[in-house]
Amino acid sequence: MSDFVFDEFHYQSQLTLKIQKLKQDFANFNIENIEIFSSPIKHFRMRTEFRVWHKGDQLDYVMFGQDKKPYAVHEFPIGSITINELMPKLILQLNADSDLKHKLYQIDFLTTQAGDALVTLIYHKPLDENWIAKARAVKDQFNINIVGRSKGQRILLDKDYVIETFTVDQQQFSYQQVDSSFTQPNAAICQSMLNWAVNNSKGFNGDLLELYCGNGNFTLPLSKNFEKVLATEISKNSVNSALFNIEKNNINNIHIARMSSEEFVQALDGVREFFRLKDIQLQDYQFSTIFVDPPRAGLDDNTVSITQRFDNILYISCNPETLHKNLLKITETHKIQAFAAFDQFPYTHHLECGVVLQRK
Repeated sequence: MSDFVFDEFHYQSQLTLKIQKLKQDFANFNIENIEIFSSPIKHFRMRTEFRVWHKGDQLDYVMFGQDKKPYAVHEFPIGSITINELMPKLILQLNADSDLKHKLYQIDFLTTQAGDALVTLIYHKPLDENWIAKARAVKDQFNINIVGRSKGQRILLDKDYVIETFTVDQQQFSYQQVDSSFTQPNAAICQSMLNWAVNNSKGFNGDLLELYCGNGNFTLPLSKNFEKVLATEISKNSVNSALFNIEKNNINNIHIARMSSEEFVQALDGVREFFRLKDIQLQDYQFSTIFVDPPRAGLDDNTVSITQRFDNILYISCNPETLHKNLLKITETHKIQAFAAFDQFPYTHHLECGVVLQRK
């Protein structure tokens, strides 16, 4: 990574190529304007993971190239300032202690824009009281949270999460972000995505249905624009974080249902009844809008048809290819009102998109 140049010229050059390709790929939709949200050039990534390479008696952070070979990482310009400050100090401390470095396999960093940090140390050995005492000393020395993981073990020395804060439409929202659970890696772009979604859904009113809500990342700020919000998520850890975040932000118009999108569609259509919805009366909702943020595979055909029942569709996509496929069907009934490109992963070919559609 040290051979790569992280500057305005190289960043803008690559972003320009990505946007050109995006416009070419979506030319058949005759999109009048694509709003582009660029990333900071450096220190934009709030979380990362490194494998640990044992060479003799010393440890190194490593990443693996396309050739499958390990490459030592001594600096990480795309990582947050906090990650870059912690990396050399932490590896020095680990190298100085045989108990802490023995059979250490991986190190994960999760940080916030305010400088808080959670470090997860993953081992190929059982972790005992001696490890706990030494890891606690490192925790106190660097003022960080540490989680130790091994097969069948997950040891918390204090908290297993950090609290991130985003400002959306001039209001602050706080989020619990938990070890090993998904969070948006690029904090600046995440904040741009949240503001874009909120600004483009003002005036929709009615109630909102959200599929794949995660820890409530979009759910919380979007709740300002709707009477009630019903959000679904399959991951138990993400549901717990979403509930934590709803309470922490004092929001009272959101309900979370732990179920897959496929299960919820069955409930919505009356095909099946679910005990998990026993406290939720679907007939009380007047849904005007659906929000979807699916995995890279995009929406399955059945869920695509479900989105077409709603007056308004908010679609966040991490894969333009599957987004394009879904839009071919959705635009039979809906018109694209807004389209945005978010450079979540600079210096890669990846690009995230946001689309607002309204019934024709």
